[in-house]
Amino acid sequence: MSPEPIIYGLIFIGVLVLVEGLYLVTFGKSISLNSRVNRRLEMLDKGTGRDEVLEKLRKEMQQHMKSKSIPLYSLLGEKAQKAAIAFTPSQLVMIMGMLAVVAFLGLSVGTASSLPVRIMMSIGIGVGAVYFWVSSKANKRLAMIEEQLPDAVELMVRSLRVGHPFSSAVQIVSKEVQDPLASEMGVIADESAYGRDVGDALKEMAERLDMQDLRFLAVAVNIQQTSGGNLAEILAGLAKVIRARFRLFRRVKAITAEAKWSGKFLSAFPVVALIVINVGDPNYYDAVRDHAYFIPACFLVGIFLALNLFVMRVLTDIKV
Repeated sequence: MSPEPIIYGLIFIGVLVLVEGLYLVTFGKSISLNSRVNRRLEMLDKGTGRDEVLEKLRKEMQQHMKSKSIPLYSLLGEKAQKAAIAFTPSQLVMIMGMLAVVAFLGLSVGTASSLPVRIMMSIGIGVGAVYFWVSSKANKRLAMIEEQLPDAVELMVRSLRVGHPFSSAVQIVSKEVQDPLASEMGVIADESAYGRDVGDALKEMAERLDMQDLRFLAVAVNIQQTSGGNLAEILAGLAKVIRARFRLFRRVKAITAEAKWSGKFLSAFPVVALIVINVGDPNYYDAVRDHAYFIPACFLVGIFLALNLFVMRVLTDIKV
């Protein structure tokens, strides 16, 4: 069996590690989602002005959706916005090109593929690695915000009940919780201090992150501002709803996990079996390799395996 597929996989993993390393080296360890450091407060502690910090964070959060016209970037814009990637759109495109060059050099050294194949594979690895990296960042960031939100709303409730205004409650959340929600709430608190309506800022945040629970929070705040009422009681009820929804999401995820992994296993098993058979007996398919239907049948099997993954994904994508 040819070792080239393994080399392709190793090069893909290598460029993923490279782009993550570039990100941490460029912007510091505090930008990592695993960091316990509140990035906004860290920048303020270093002496950066409040207006400069606000401008920087807003730019990172909003720059990607404004750059969808860049070639190849429209695929990344929405994911990069949700992940609040600090790289600018042009920098991400440059990184794609750089990773493609690195992948091409790796393929040239490690494989004997023809030049057109190496060019196509290097472009696919460069673009695919950046997309996979941005997508994983976005999914992880949104999951962390969803998990932090009930506790943040309950902290707002306690702040309101001791007499703080809502803008101060948001400020307290930005200092007490961890990133990524802390910096998001810090931006809202700073915008409120400069005169922007808190409800509008929350609504924009909910639309930018495309999160239903944040929309509930924005609607509750806007209704209280226009119609009055006890905001602490409204948010207390909202916190219970958000927490119940979160538990339901986790339960649905646990119930559908078996079906998801069954689909992945059934799709991966024929490929693994093919590799094992070729390693154990390289001449196993010699009798049918030259048949006219062999290559079309391989493509047909690949299509069915991909279709199996798609169908299982659709069946297990339960809307709550």
